[in-house]
Amino acid sequence: MSSYTELIKNFEKIRDYIREFYIYGFKSREEFNKKSSRSYDDEKRRIESYLEGYMGFRNSKSGKRIFINIDSRKVKANPLYRALKSKSFTDNDITLHFILMDIFVNNSKLSVSEIKEKIYINYLSYFDIEKSFDDKTIANKLNEYVKIGLLSVEKIGKQNIYDIVVDKIELSKFKDIILFFSEVGFCGVIGSYLLDKLDNKDSSFIFKHHYIVQAIDSEVLYKLFDAMSNKESIIISNYTRHSNVEREIEVIPIKIFVSVQSGRQYLIAYNNIMEDFRSYRLDYITKVKEGNVVNNFNKLRRDFAERVQGNMWGVVCNKNHMQHIEFTINIDEDELYILDRLRREKRCGSIEKIDDNTYKFKADVFDASEVVTWIRTFICRIKDIHFSNKALEDRFKKDIKDMYKLYDIE
Repeated sequence: MSSYTELIKNFEKIRDYIREFYIYGFKSREEFNKKSSRSYDDEKRRIESYLEGYMGFRNSKSGKRIFINIDSRKVKANPLYRALKSKSFTDNDITLHFILMDIFVNNSKLSVSEIKEKIYINYLSYFDIEKSFDDKTIANKLNEYVKIGLLSVEKIGKQNIYDIVVDKIELSKFKDIILFFSEVGFCGVIGSYLLDKLDNKDSSFIFKHHYIVQAIDSEVLYKLFDAMSNKESIIISNYTRHSNVEREIEVIPIKIFVSVQSGRQYLIAYNNIMEDFRSYRLDYITKVKEGNVVNNFNKLRRDFAERVQGNMWGVVCNKNHMQHIEFTINIDEDELYILDRLRREKRCGSIEKIDDNTYKFKADVFDASEVVTWIRTFICRIKDIHFSNKALEDRFKKDIKDMYKLYDIE
C-alpha cells in the first residue's frame, strides 16, 4: 500500500519537485535520480492533485515528460497556492485546534488551567478513550496562535490570560484589492488565505503576464522580509544548478528585486566574507535560518542605494570593475516613439543628442551582458556600438554577422 496523501510535512520537498520537473527540467521519471521511483510517484500524484486541469505531457525518446500547462488568459487565481495550504498535522493537533476554537466561541479571558479543565469536562469526558492534553501542550498551542494572530495574551499576576482576536474588518469591501494583491503582490498567498473567508471570489482581473511560479517561493520570501524588518542577518542554503551543490552562506538581506520580463525574484544581500553585495535567486534558496542582529544595517542599505544600485542594469552587483557600453542609434523624424522608448527604458544609462536623427546611449554597469538583450531590440537602427568588454563586443558583432549570413544579407 502506498503512503500517498495530499498533505505534506515539509513544503520544500514539493517545491523542489515543482521546480525540477515543471519549471526547469521537464524531466522524465527515468531521469530522476534523487530518490526512489516510489517517492517520485507519490510526489507526482500530490502535485497533480494540486494542479488538476493544469497539467500537460509529451512523449520523447527518454520517456514521458510532464509540465505545467496554463493559459494565463483563463486562470484568474494562482493554482500553486493550493500546495502552500496542504501542510500535514497530527490527530492531536487537529483535535486540540477545534476544541480551542469552540471554547473561545462562548468564553473569554481564560488561563491555561481553566482551558485544560474545560477541555476535559466539556469534550474528552464524553469519550471512552483515554485522551488528555498537558499544560505544556496547551500552552504551546495557545502561544502558537498568539504568534499568528488568532489569540491575544496578557499577563495578570503570574498567569497568562488568553482571548480570541475578533476580526472586525469587512473583507468584502476590499475584495478587488485582495484579489489583485493575491496574484501580483509579494507573498500573495496571504491574499489567497483572506479570500478563503469570502463566499464570492469572482475576479474581474485577467493578466497578460501571470507569473504564478513565484508562489512556491513565498515561504522563503516571508522569512527574508522578516529578517529585513528585524535588521538581522540570515543563513541561507543556496543551491547552484551548474555545480549541483548546496552550500550555507551567512548574508545580510538588503532588498528584493523582481524581473519585469520573467517574474523571477532575487535577493540582494551583503556577503561579509566577500565584503560586497551579491544577488541570489530566490528559487535557488532552499532554507533560511535566523542569524544575528546587524548594528550597521541602515548604513549598508544606504551604501547599496548610493554606491551600487545606480550602476545595476539587472541584478548583477558583484563585479569589481565597471563595464562601459555605448551605441549610436538612428531615429527618423516620424519615429519619435523610438526616442520615447529609449528614454523610458534607459534605466541607469544616459542619452545624448548628436543631430536631428542621431542619438547616443551610454551606460556604466556591473555586467554589460545584461544589457545585450535590450540592445538587440534596436538592431536595425544601430549605427555603431562599443563595449569596454571586448570579448562581449566581438560576440555581439559575430552574432550580427551570423544573422546576415543566415538571411543572405550583404
